[in-house]
Amino acid sequence: MPELAIVLPTYNERENIGPVLSALQQALEGLDYEVVIVDDDSSDGTAAAARHFARHDSRIRVIQRINRRGLASACVEGMMASSAAYLAVMDSDLQHDERILPAMLAKLKDEKLDVVIGSRNAGGGSMGTLPGQRVALSRFGKKVGRLVTRADVSDLMSGFFVVDRRFLEEVVRSLSLTGFKILLDMLATSRRPVKVGEVGYTFRPRERGESKLDFLTGLEYLELILDKITGNWIPTSYLVFGLIGAGGVLVHLLILRLLLVIAGMPFLQGQAIASVIAMTVNFVLNNRLTFRTFRLRGADMWFGLALFYLACSIGLRINLKTAEFLRDQQISWYMAGGAGIILGSVWNYWVSSILVWRVTRRRLAARGRQTPLDVQ
Repeated sequence: MPELAIVLPTYNERENIGPVLSALQQALEGLDYEVVIVDDDSSDGTAAAARHFARHDSRIRVIQRINRRGLASACVEGMMASSAAYLAVMDSDLQHDERILPAMLAKLKDEKLDVVIGSRNAGGGSMGTLPGQRVALSRFGKKVGRLVTRADVSDLMSGFFVVDRRFLEEVVRSLSLTGFKILLDMLATSRRPVKVGEVGYTFRPRERGESKLDFLTGLEYLELILDKITGNWIPTSYLVFGLIGAGGVLVHLLILRLLLVIAGMPFLQGQAIASVIAMTVNFVLNNRLTFRTFRLRGADMWFGLALFYLACSIGLRINLKTAEFLRDQQISWYMAGGAGIILGSVWNYWVSSILVWRVTRRRLAARGRQTPLDVQ
């Protein structure tokens, strides 16, 4: 049984596989280790390239996930697939310095810690040549992350760490597995103070491939924070759905204003057109953001749009009838209106999940199809 497992989550990283495996071999000489590559069915053949190396080195294993994506869940799946007592997570693009892994492992064991973080902000650490806007973004993310964790660490946004399996097993069933910051997820999930250490390193410039940081990764980070704040009681997808719905109200009012004032259109006609436009905008945004994992395309998208119109029309009726009933009971206008909005939005979210994007059915179907391809 290896003492240390290094988990490498990959997506379209074919050209990095050989260099990172070679670098790990040099850095970990003398250690009993294995490398678990978890690939989210890359289109560039990353999994096939990884298997090529695995055929010649029994320390390399490959898990290819079909119809699933997500860095956090890939990391956890890779860690749980290993029997090693200590588990490391790092990127495969060589921006993390693999040479400090032995020091991180030694610190974890000697000081009996739960996690040791490869930190760009600790003594001896540096952001390297990372652009100023990325440094600022990392600092902002750290400040936001402080809202959900009490752990006093210098680099809360790090994706490079070594963890004791015993600590992982304490928190793994309560993890959000949202987005890409699995370290923050673990620290925020723990019900006790986490024993954390840090080892400084210099963040290297990217030599191959492209950064995966974009608007969606930022949204996923926000969803992780919201999930921890709400204690997993409210689905973060519902919160995003609600925010998009609130934006749809503003779009509706703006379009209605333009149609009434500029076009001189009758109210009912303008209201109908504004409603259709607002619902269409909501559908497009929810398809791209809220339900991005189950995004509809082609003919499915047009069918889903028709169902979305129907669902939202019924939701609007529920909204109005609820508010009307509560007002008849002498409830204040703002409480009656708020209750109507909440019930209508819950209906819209529930029906959209079940019928429009068929989240539950497609998730169960995916589970039935997905058998990780584990190459020894």
